[in-house]
Amino acid sequence: MTTNQGQPKYRHFHTSDFSQQAREVPGFPILEDPLVHNHSIPSFMVGIQNGFLPRQDPLDVLPKEYQALEELLQKMPLTLKDGSKGLLALGQFGEACKSLPQYDLSNVEDSELLSALYRDYTFVASAYLLEPCDLLYRKTGDYGLGRSVLPKNIAVPLVQVAEKIGAKPFMEYALSYALYNYRRIDKSKGLVWGNLELIRPFSGDPSELGFIISHVTMVSHSGELVKNTVRTLEAADKGNRRLFNESLSNVVSTYEKINVEMETMWQRSLPADYLKFRTFIMGTKNQPMFPNGVIYEGVSDEPMFHRGESGANDSMVPMGDNLLQLTENMPSNPLTAVLRDFRTYRPHNHSEFLQYVENKARQVQVRHFAEQDPNSAAIYLAAVDQIRNFRNRHWNFTKEYIIKYTKHPVATGGSPIVTWLPNQLATVLRTMQEVGSGIDSNQLLPENKSLVDILTKRADAQARILEREVAHLRTEIKDQDKV
Repeated sequence: MTTNQGQPKYRHFHTSDFSQQAREVPGFPILEDPLVHNHSIPSFMVGIQNGFLPRQDPLDVLPKEYQALEELLQKMPLTLKDGSKGLLALGQFGEACKSLPQYDLSNVEDSELLSALYRDYTFVASAYLLEPCDLLYRKTGDYGLGRSVLPKNIAVPLVQVAEKIGAKPFMEYALSYALYNYRRIDKSKGLVWGNLELIRPFSGDPSELGFIISHVTMVSHSGELVKNTVRTLEAADKGNRRLFNESLSNVVSTYEKINVEMETMWQRSLPADYLKFRTFIMGTKNQPMFPNGVIYEGVSDEPMFHRGESGANDSMVPMGDNLLQLTENMPSNPLTAVLRDFRTYRPHNHSEFLQYVENKARQVQVRHFAEQDPNSAAIYLAAVDQIRNFRNRHWNFTKEYIIKYTKHPVATGGSPIVTWLPNQLATVLRTMQEVGSGIDSNQLLPENKSLVDILTKRADAQARILEREVAHLRTEIKDQDKV
């Protein structure tokens, strides 16, 4: 931790820290066994079984020595389990934080406990900083200003635990809000809808449960995605066409499952309910509520700025972007720079793995290898289409859950609400157009011939629609060039 010297320096775990616990797949150690009883290595490590989920289910109740923190979090939500109003609904959370002891976490080394403490302190920090914004929004529809100082009894332990797990001292998608925030109702059953509940809610609304748990059920398929991504890279490296086609086809089918799961969001989390809890997942970077950032009392006199929680921080689509060499074809502009910044808001092991995939895909030229054979190119096109499917649905969510109800110009992560997602989606569509136009249909298997025709025509049509949509929305929502 630093004092009066700017941003704290984070300790990062590197692959060498746990290489003996994992299988070398060449170039990157990936866990074949999640090692659920190991509490010395990070909770989040890429694995064949757990994928991008934590190695063991999240710790859902803090030990008794942190009882005051546990009780504060239990009383925090807008609506409590018994239906009564919680501290946030009453506007009393900030005052209640004054009685929270300043826990010393310097000697905590258990990775499971560290992960739970990080989750819980990020919830407390976001609730404290954004409570005034939520209160004002519910009255007037405007957010106003958040609190600009995080008290030392929250700031100091938050920075301590963030340093220990190699994270930023602010709420993250994987490490706190979504992927370390579920509890199995029946421990013997899987990570499926109906068997999962939240550990820490902000609102207590059923749609908040649906929003978070839908992400968990989607990521429950990420182990298969990791396995077949690695196999695709290995096949391209060895020039093994049969294995390449088989592995990339498995990537396609796994993304299909993830997209099917994603589609259930419409029923599990109602669009009209999203703004009931959205305030609390906003960040302090590029948000009008925090024009001068936030001072972490007892840590630094310099303000800190952090992006808010966003599903864009998930690792599944970035892995597909990197495998299919979409990332390197993103336009060189400020919106793509935001994409790169987003990718620092995730477990460090995940970041290392994504970088490995990007480097390896470039080295073995995955796209070029696919385009050398028309049927491989068809499978590659189908894989890119699954990324399109995901990104297009995310864009539809943005329009129906957010833009329909508010003209606030910035997403929770601090990106422009209208232009950021289309920046990536347009790259995907352009890639599909390029690849599809280069395929010799005379050499395709019958099933691939119709597939290529359908996907290419859809990409052409969607590219035109997207351009018109963005042009129209830019006239309605201001500051879309501000990043």
